[in-house]
Amino acid sequence: MMTAERLLHLHFELFVDDHERWKNLIADDLVWELPFAPALGHPARLEGRDQVLGHVGWFVGAVQDFLFYDLRIQPSTNPLEAVAQVKAKGTIKPTGRLYEQDYVLFVRVENGKLAFIREYFDPVRAALALDAPIPALAN
Repeated sequence: MMTAERLLHLHFELFVDDHERWKNLIADDLVWELPFAPALGHPARLEGRDQVLGHVGWFVGAVQDFLFYDLRIQPSTNPLEAVAQVKAKGTIKPTGRLYEQDYVLFVRVENGKLAFIREYFDPVRAALALDAPIPALAN
């Protein structure tokens, strides 16, 4: 059985460095919630493989020398659910700026694949690295 803990390790190992292999980790009906992403003008919820791959493909293409580190996983009493805290850093290619971030992810596994991800991150750090406006602050 592929546990949430094992899939989280693989997720952070492959997401940028071997994105093609990473695609095998996700369910066709994956739901990826990003509650703070609307502050950057991005969707708060991605539904299905096509939406997820479109969005994460943009991110993977925009970073270089990207590294996840200090991974801490809190397994649940249910082996198909877990929480991860991880730090990341890399360079945003279009701006040349350093991007450093702290992430928290809640995940659920179904049929051996990532079926649900809720990801929290600091949108201000992302906006500064991307040299992007923060639409939420303009209102």
